[in-house]
Amino acid sequence: MSDRCPVAVVVVTRDRRDELLGALRRLVTLPERPRVVVADNASSDATAQAVRRAFPTVEVLELPENLGAGARTVAAQGLDTPYVAFADDDSWWAPGALARAAAVLGAHPRLALLAARVLVGPGERLDPVSAGMANAPLGRDPDLPGPSVLGFVACGAVARRDAFLAAGGFDARFGVGGEEEVLALDLAAAGWGLAYVDDVVAHHHPARVGRGGRSEREVRNALWSAWLRRSPADAVARSGAALRGARSPAVRARALRGAVRGLPWVLRERRPVGPDLERALRTLG
Repeated sequence: MSDRCPVAVVVVTRDRRDELLGALRRLVTLPERPRVVVADNASSDATAQAVRRAFPTVEVLELPENLGAGARTVAAQGLDTPYVAFADDDSWWAPGALARAAAVLGAHPRLALLAARVLVGPGERLDPVSAGMANAPLGRDPDLPGPSVLGFVACGAVARRDAFLAAGGFDARFGVGGEEEVLALDLAAAGWGLAYVDDVVAHHHPARVGRGGRSEREVRNALWSAWLRRSPADAVARSGAALRGARSPAVRARALRGAVRGLPWVLRERRPVGPDLERALRTLG
């Protein structure tokens, strides 16, 4: 039997060469020795060259344009491992986490996506999203390894590759920031399970300077997600909450303009979830 790690790691990046190199130092020394693929979103800081020079075993996929989270999908299409773990240029997996994830996915055939415990920053603070998942507001299905979830943090997720790709993966239109929601709902709508597994650990050390436009992108994506998959009444409620939560009137206005520009696509791709899934989403608020 092959001792090759059944989990490949896809790292998405753009113009964060130094942060990426730090994350890769941790990934290439994992005891599982996973296949690591960097999906470079058309960086202008010689990222690809630096990675190849510093880490010859790391594969680099140079994309001609910025596909945002969609770069993960492109990279996953070129893999042959049954599972794929996602990371960003400011995150990495704990030693042993990928082996544990592979064992959990192998033991639970309905599980499409495992949401890990994400520890944030040098202080290892538990990510609030992970804390919410651990409280199991949706309960726990008997055939899943932990609390059922309908969302996840991308840099703390391990997916069954065929299920991920069958669901369409991450759509490049979303960029990075709130890109997970539609994918999670599409997996659940297809009958797959998503679960939080506390003993699979990822580390996330966010950059001190955030990406420009991320705040408005997150609001725009929340609007798109609501109208792509929620019932009209719930889409209206979710839209209102997203707009009220914008950091400033300027962010709100830009996000709304961006959402409106995508309206033809949203209407064309709109597939509201079924009533059972909608009730579960209402439980989450």
